[in-house]
Amino acid sequence: MRKATVASLGFAAAVLTSTAAGAASYNCARATKPDEIAICHSRTLSELDVKMAALYGVRMKLPMLMGSRGAAGDEQVEFLARRASCGANAACIGAAYQQRIDVLNQAIDAAMQDYCVKLGICG
Repeated sequence: MRKATVASLGFAAAVLTSTAAGAASYNCARATKPDEIAICHSRTLSELDVKMAALYGVRMKLPMLMGSRGAAGDEQVEFLARRASCGANAACIGAAYQQRIDVLNQAIDAAMQDYCVKLGICG
């Protein structure tokens, strides 16, 4: 089950990333902050942004995690503040994204594993 879930999420992120063609998850024409501009000018950072946005969307739609939506929103605000504190420093922005992606993956994996156990379908 875990491999199927991870593969499904990976596929969804890949589809979203490929359709973005290097564009961030937001309108780069409206980017005004140094971190936003840096993301728009970097394919790598844009791809991390799209991946994180896709995972955040999945996390917010999982029924077993809906009770903690407020906390997830607070975590997202904290992430955006951390990212903004990086200014235009690409390495700092990339590290912030990777940490956020890891946290989201862990939350999704844990929820899916818990759900699998509750249904009695895990091996």
